[in-house]
Amino acid sequence: MSDAQHPNVTRVVEAAAACGLAIVPVRFPEGAKTAVDAANAIGVEVGQIVKSLIFGVDGEVVLAYVSGSNQLDEKKLASAAGGVACARVDADTVREATGYPIGGVAPFGHTTHLRIFIDPDLLQYDEVWAAAGTWHDVFGIEPHKLVEASGGMVVELKRT
Repeated sequence: MSDAQHPNVTRVVEAAAACGLAIVPVRFPEGAKTAVDAANAIGVEVGQIVKSLIFGVDGEVVLAYVSGSNQLDEKKLASAAGGVACARVDADTVREATGYPIGGVAPFGHTTHLRIFIDPDLLQYDEVWAAAGTWHDVFGIEPHKLVEASGGMVVELKRT
């Protein structure tokens, strides 16, 4: 395997730069398929992992950034999006809406415009870590910069 950067990672770096951000992707060849895996690989708290979750709300595909230590409350997401019904979407829909595979959905560079909702628990950290286009690549970012660059709405999403 070559050391060449995956095209998805290049797209994330370029999309971040277009938002005025300089991000530095870090590759974990073993991958990080769960928030716990990612936190352990990076050496941070699980709450610092940004889970990018794609859902359908009344037929609209939306994106939620949820702290790795939280579970998403689908009713709260539906309400935040002004809808009633909220359900997970399949892998093909995730790739079609974002251009990334499940587990690699980055906050920037999506192939379609998505409304974004952000778990306020991410804002308690100095740095959070998000996928950089694959499940092997991540990058660190200050949470307020993530909010600004993504245009997301901070709203309570945590299942209690």
